[in-house]
Amino acid sequence: MSKVKAIPDGMHSLTPHLVCRNAAAAIDFYRRAFGAIERFRLPTPDGKLIHACVLIGDSQLFLFDEMPEHGALGPQALKGSPVTIHLQVQDADATFARAVDAGAKITMPLADMFWGDRYGQIEDPFGHHWAVATHVRDLSPEQIQTAAAKAMG
Repeated sequence: MSKVKAIPDGMHSLTPHLVCRNAAAAIDFYRRAFGAIERFRLPTPDGKLIHACVLIGDSQLFLFDEMPEHGALGPQALKGSPVTIHLQVQDADATFARAVDAGAKITMPLADMFWGDRYGQIEDPFGHHWAVATHVRDLSPEQIQTAAAKAMG
């Protein structure tokens, strides 16, 4: 009997699992906006996705269709989401532009932030919030504290 890895190759300790109204359309959006690569999808006979996996950068994202009968509702049904998914990328400006071109709504324009990132936020067409960032400046915790006090001053 072979030894099974408790954490399979390619998995990280934490993987977002999103409920989407029209998960197939969400996969297409994530492909166009973030360069997602579809790993697999499991449809029901009527075409709803009960599970799907895409790869964005080096991380997996799980998603599935809303299933109200099982209490699985996405942000659109819930009238919002308190969660923001942080996406660290090589070029925040290019990724942000692709996401907006693909249909995302800007909720916080890109700017150089006091903690050393170029950072902005969007809402995807399915109601999920994303932060997009590129690290542009190395700062010590003390420098960040000073910059934060000045920014909030």
